[in-house]
Amino acid sequence: MTTPAPPTSPARTKGGELRAKVARLLADRPADALTIGGMARQLGHSHGAVRNAAHTLVRRGEADQSGTGQPEFRANSKTAAAAQSAVISPPGTHAPRVQAATARTTMPAAATPKQTGPIRRAGGQLYHPRELADLPDVEALNRLRDADVPVLLYGPPGTGKTSLVEAAFPDLLTVAGDGDTTVGDLIGEYTQADSGGYVFQYGPLVTAMTEGRALLIDDATLISPKVLASLYPAMDGRRQIQVKAHRGETIKAEPGFYVVAGHNPGVHGAVLTEALSSRFSVQIQVGTDYDLALALRIDARVVRVARNLARQVELGELGWAPQLRELLSYQKTEAVLGTNAALGNLVGIAPVEDRDAVAEAVIKAVGVKKIEPLTLGKQLPSPAVRQTPGSTASAHPGRTR
Repeated sequence: MTTPAPPTSPARTKGGELRAKVARLLADRPADALTIGGMARQLGHSHGAVRNAAHTLVRRGEADQSGTGQPEFRANSKTAAAAQSAVISPPGTHAPRVQAATARTTMPAAATPKQTGPIRRAGGQLYHPRELADLPDVEALNRLRDADVPVLLYGPPGTGKTSLVEAAFPDLLTVAGDGDTTVGDLIGEYTQADSGGYVFQYGPLVTAMTEGRALLIDDATLISPKVLASLYPAMDGRRQIQVKAHRGETIKAEPGFYVVAGHNPGVHGAVLTEALSSRFSVQIQVGTDYDLALALRIDARVVRVARNLARQVELGELGWAPQLRELLSYQKTEAVLGTNAALGNLVGIAPVEDRDAVAEAVIKAVGVKKIEPLTLGKQLPSPAVRQTPGSTASAHPGRTR
C-alpha cells in the first residue's frame, strides 16, 4: 500500500486549527488524562505540534496539566469553548507590529520607561518587572526588539524567563523545545484534514514572520542544531526562509518579527552551541528575585532557605535550590494542606542527590526535628456503617438472623 502524495496546491489551514482539535479531543474525554503521544496518534499530527497546541491551551487556562516527566492533560470548564473555534489567526491576517520610523538604535537611554508596574500576562497572571540596565526588564526587551537585537535568556528553570517574555510581548508565539522538536514543528508540515485530504499547516516561525510577531524558542538548547539551523536565515540580514516542503515557498519577515530564546544551563542535554550563541547579541542571566518572593508574602523562613541554597549552588556545593516557581508552589500548598505538608513537598521536589541538604537547611531554619517528603501513610479506618432505625449489624455479610 502506498501513501497518497500531498496535493500540489493545498489549501491553507485556519490558524489555531490544531489547538481546536486538541481541545475537542480533551473535551470529548473529560474523565481522561491524555499524554502528548496519545493525542498525537489520535490526531495524526507530530508530537511537537500537539505539544505546542496543548501547552498553549494550558497557558490560556483552557486545559489543565499535571505531571512533569510525561505531562498529562485534562479538560476543564473552558475546554469545550476552545474546541469550537480556532484561537489564533492564520499567517498574513494579523496586522504587523508598528515599529519606530526613525533610526531605532539612537533611542536615548534616558527616555522615560513605559512599563513599571505589575503587568498582566495572557493567562491572567501578574508579572512584576525587575531592573535591567536601569530600566524595567519588559521595557528593555521592547527596546531591544525595536533595535532588532535578538536576546537569549538563561538561568535555572522556574526563575521567570518565560513569564518575562510573555509580559513584554503580548503578541508572542512560543515553541516549547526539546530533543524531539523537528523542522516541521517550526516551519510547518503536511497534515491530514478532517475531509481526508492533505493540507500544509504553517508553523509558529512562519506565522511570526508573516504577522510581524515575537517568537520565543523556549528551551532552545534542547533542540537539535540541525533543526535550529532552519531558523537562522530568518534572524540574519536575509530575513527570510524557504519552505522546501511547500513548493519551495519563500517567506519574508514583516517588520516587528523578533526572536528571543530561553536556555536552562543545568538541564541535562542543554547545549549552547557556538552557532546558536552567536545569533543572540544580548544574553541575559535570569535568577530568582527573592525580594519579590518576600513581597508576595511567602514565608520568610522558606525564602531565606532558598536564598542560602542558591548561594551554595553558585559555589558549586549543591546542584539545586528552590526558585520562584517552587516558592509560589510552596505558598499555595501551605494554604491548602498546611505548613508541614508544604515543607515536606519542598524537600520532596528536590533532586534525590540534593534532598538531604535541602531537608537539613529547612530543619535549621524552621526549627522542626524532622522533615520528610510527602508520603502516603497507613490506611485510614473505614467509616462506620450507618444503620437505619430498627436494623441490626451483622458480622457475617449475607447472613440474616
